[in-house]
Amino acid sequence: MFALKSLYKRQLFMMVAIVFLSFFMLSAAFMMLSYRYIIAEKRDAMERNADYIASFTSEYIQQSGSLDVYFRSYVATLASVSDSNVLLSDVDGDIIYASGGSSSDLSNYTDSRIPQRVLQQVLSSGSYNGLTNLDGIYSEKRYLAAYPFGIIFGGATIPQGLVLVSSDTSSVSEMWRATATIFFFTAVTVLLIAVIASSITSSHQVRPLNEMAEAARKFGQGEFDVRVTGYENRCDEVGTLAEAFNSMAASLSKVETQRSEFIANVSHELKTPMTTISGFAEGILDGTIPPERERDSLEIIVSETRRLSRLVRRMLDLSRLNALTENITAQEQFDLTETVSQVLVSLEGKITGRDLDVDVKMPDEPLKVWGDPDSVTQVCYNLLDNAAKFAAKGTTITVQITKKDGKAYTSIRNLGATIPPDELSLLFDRFHKADYSRSMDREGVGLGLYIVKTILGNLKENITVTSEDGVTNFTFTLTLA
Repeated sequence: MFALKSLYKRQLFMMVAIVFLSFFMLSAAFMMLSYRYIIAEKRDAMERNADYIASFTSEYIQQSGSLDVYFRSYVATLASVSDSNVLLSDVDGDIIYASGGSSSDLSNYTDSRIPQRVLQQVLSSGSYNGLTNLDGIYSEKRYLAAYPFGIIFGGATIPQGLVLVSSDTSSVSEMWRATATIFFFTAVTVLLIAVIASSITSSHQVRPLNEMAEAARKFGQGEFDVRVTGYENRCDEVGTLAEAFNSMAASLSKVETQRSEFIANVSHELKTPMTTISGFAEGILDGTIPPERERDSLEIIVSETRRLSRLVRRMLDLSRLNALTENITAQEQFDLTETVSQVLVSLEGKITGRDLDVDVKMPDEPLKVWGDPDSVTQVCYNLLDNAAKFAAKGTTITVQITKKDGKAYTSIRNLGATIPPDELSLLFDRFHKADYSRSMDREGVGLGLYIVKTILGNLKENITVTSEDGVTNFTFTLTLA
């Protein structure tokens, strides 16, 4: 067996095989049905002719009493027109008349008699038809129809003989072969057209797959700007596949861009503390820094080392994030006001250090919600830490919890720089950091809000952000218990 490795070849082979099989079955059915139809038509024609000649013979004998020259001429004309052979016999089976073709000479039938089985069937049932050579009267089998003829005497018909009309099978076979030949050439023409159409269709269907394969190879070589074009208006599976492929390509390109930006951000964040540590350590070792300033230098080195530790810890959060979100499967009831209060207490030092006030607007009674307490705690911590980090000194952070339509809405609002509208949609992207915040955010690597968005997404909850006139407001939902 040969292997068809190409989808184009497999599809073309399959379509051609189906068309060929269909034509084969159609031709077999056509040959059989057409052959039977032609035989039936020939048999019916001979029966009509035999019946007509028998009726004519009966009337002619009734009127003239004999089969004269006029009768013989008339029957010969009928035999010639119908391309058949006509025999007349008496009731004993002796042939008294022959007309049609090369067998019209009566002398050829001097010693021949119609078989008794044919005589008996015609005289008893009134007709006979079939494929026979009349026990040797004909040199080959012929299609034969026989009817009796007679005279009417005293109200009763007295049989006088038989009319036998026959036709050579070669005429039927020739007609069938002509019909089959026409069908064969028609089938071959249609088959060739089908093969050409199948080839074009298969090529048209495979072309986008080849283009996508080539684009995928380019992706592997780092060319993430490649797209499959020209199939945008196709309302079929190929168009859907091309659209999905381009969407995947855009996602890959975006991930690659984010990865590059993340590496650049990390390199930028790591470069400053490492340079500071290296500079002060070398200054202490080579004596550039005097002994009385060594303690201050060591404190700077410790501070920068802790900063490096924070940066590494934040980057490790990224690797733990998938495991973190996958573990948010079972939800339980917990008090949202208590969770927010605990987070505020843990950030008290940072908030007071920036001379910030906190305005808390929460229900006095416990507010039960569904969710994972640890994950929601991290959401609140990241949002409050972000608010404290970017709030202007001396301003107020507002924390408000309200209930509406079976949901608890938690809003965290701070006053600071306005986030540009085109930045709002990017805040929750992984590795994203707004340019305006670089000078203020010396600790972040753009993962905090991404973690918030991912946790709430796994809890089937939403978060929104607005920023107008310096007021930035984050609001997330939780389902009330």
